[in-house]
Amino acid sequence: MVKQYDVYGIGAALLDTECRVSDQFLETAGIEKGVMTLVDEKRQSEILISLAASENDFVRKCGGSVCNSIVAAGLLGSDTFFSGKVANDADGNIFIRELAAAGVDFHSVKSEAGVTGKCLVMITVDAERTMNTFLGASAQLSKREIDDSALLNSEWLYIEGYLATSIKHTEMAADIIKFAKASSVKVALSLSDPFVVEAYADNLRQIIGTGVDHIFCNKAEAIAFTGTSNEDEAASDLCKYSISHVVTSGADGARCFDGEHMIFSQGIEVDAIDTNGAGDMFAGAFLFAITSGKSYQWAADFANVCASMVVKKFGPRLDKDDFEMLKDQYELR
Repeated sequence: MVKQYDVYGIGAALLDTECRVSDQFLETAGIEKGVMTLVDEKRQSEILISLAASENDFVRKCGGSVCNSIVAAGLLGSDTFFSGKVANDADGNIFIRELAAAGVDFHSVKSEAGVTGKCLVMITVDAERTMNTFLGASAQLSKREIDDSALLNSEWLYIEGYLATSIKHTEMAADIIKFAKASSVKVALSLSDPFVVEAYADNLRQIIGTGVDHIFCNKAEAIAFTGTSNEDEAASDLCKYSISHVVTSGADGARCFDGEHMIFSQGIEVDAIDTNGAGDMFAGAFLFAITSGKSYQWAADFANVCASMVVKKFGPRLDKDDFEMLKDQYELR
């Protein structure tokens, strides 16, 4: 049976605001570098005011980890759907318009009053990204925003590990995964962030339940989640939780287990200026590839190319012209 959607994503719906900062700014502001930290709206506003005072340039995009991946897969040619909660405010309207422009279908439930969540992404000179996230309306994401019909008519469900930071969302994600698996929808999960893995490992295991079809993670997340001492042990241990998986290591490449064989995809050396969105791009390109009938080796190689392009640009995603170039280069039309 041919499904309407290749990938259905569920995650935080955030308006990303990205800017460049110094290590000194992070230290002075008391911001932990290189991780995602949940903050309240007041704290985020204080940081934004400090950044504006230093005349920073800001890049604003609809975001959230899974959302970025779904947009990437959609612009590469996948049929995609995204569920995430925004408020009936200006930022929520921007979010919905950007999804529509990318060709991503969004649930039809009317937005409610409140404040759309925002993620402040701060990029240091070493290209490392540090995130302070105010979830806003995303904290109220519920099954109300899940379109069961669209989900059942999808080949893959993709969920972000960030949902594990809430007991309510952990339980919701676990239930949705059970529902998807019972209906023969394949399930992919991102471990999302070392902070999430270290603080909410039990919640992640509750979401995974008896196992999922695929896990995306980087080296640090894989080691933290499995409690092992190195990447080899972590990659082996991940097989307890998923049929297949990918462990990314930036320019050092990625190792992918396709359910039978361990595959290595060579990394690509580039002059990175912004690592934000690289993992999201990898996951989106990978899901696009395997739902297009490509092998896991091809998918990992292609995803590495796409991720290497993202880190050379300021901002979490490629431009539409970049996607058109990739489709021409790889004959994806």
